[in-house]
Amino acid sequence: MKDQLHDLGHGFWNIRGSFVRDEMIDIGNQSALVRLASGKFILLDSYTLTDKVREQVMALTNDGEDIEAVLNVHPFHTVHCARVAQDFPHATFYGSARHHKQVPEVDWSEDYVESDAVAKRYPELEFSLPKGIDYISPDDSVHSGSLLVYHPASQSLYVDDTFEIAPSKLFNEVQADINLHATTLKALKDEPNAGQDYCDWGIKLAHEWHDVRYFCGAHSGLVVFETGEFAEKLTATISKARSTLEAD
Repeated sequence: MKDQLHDLGHGFWNIRGSFVRDEMIDIGNQSALVRLASGKFILLDSYTLTDKVREQVMALTNDGEDIEAVLNVHPFHTVHCARVAQDFPHATFYGSARHHKQVPEVDWSEDYVESDAVAKRYPELEFSLPKGIDYISPDDSVHSGSLLVYHPASQSLYVDDTFEIAPSKLFNEVQADINLHATTLKALKDEPNAGQDYCDWGIKLAHEWHDVRYFCGAHSGLVVFETGEFAEKLTATISKARSTLEAD
């Protein structure tokens, strides 16, 4: 898969990349470049920039000097952190507690990426941490938890793993359906109302981020929704899964 930079407008660029699993299947990867009101930039997630995409990002960011921070929003996406920290040594690196532990060579900020302090620092973005599931699961194979990021100006939703896009065929037309990550059930906290908390969070998110147009998924690509379609599909998916999640 060749890396690509997609300009989604209003200062948001989605970087589509590659991640080969088991040395066989490229399940894709992503990052995003966001221009702040100050004129500076941040990166969402660490992904090693190469070739044309690197040239494009460097041209936009004064050869990288204007990238002030990197927000690593998925606790289990750590492969590229050390390399990106070398590429942008002046940038502040934010991550979860797991990032600090897994990649200690990076000079991490004391503020965790999911903290209120970071959210207040970047009012251009809105953040949401799923309720009812572990953000950092004790099981390394459970990747449902991630910090979701919404950029209202471009109507772009950036999400690693928590939600996925699966194309389905209906009346010979391909439609993009929203799926919950396959490990969501395993990710539920050991609490009486965990399933309900997760579902209620998802329905509230669909309402609050009703205007999402661009869905940027780590391993499911970039999908464009019609107005209101994201909220409709997410609500339907949560409603369908509610009985299973609440019964656990």
